[in-house]
Amino acid sequence: MPKPFDPYCKRVPSEIEEYAQNPDDEPDPDKYVIENEGTYNPESGHFACTECYVKIGMPSAPYGWKAP
Repeated sequence: MPKPFDPYCKRVPSEIEEYAQNPDDEPDPDKYVIENEGTYNPESGHFACTECYVKIGMPSAPYGWKAP
């Protein structure tokens, strides 16, 4: 499984405040993204943090949008 990476801002979860602050008491930012981030694509490891998701126009799809 690829390591989570936001290709829009070129950061990993531990470098992004919303994940680094251990939301929901999850101590591992990567694990949090894998289990909770709706934009996470398990095939590529890509996701969009909230700031990037808004900047790219908040895309949607019938079955949920995943980062390419």
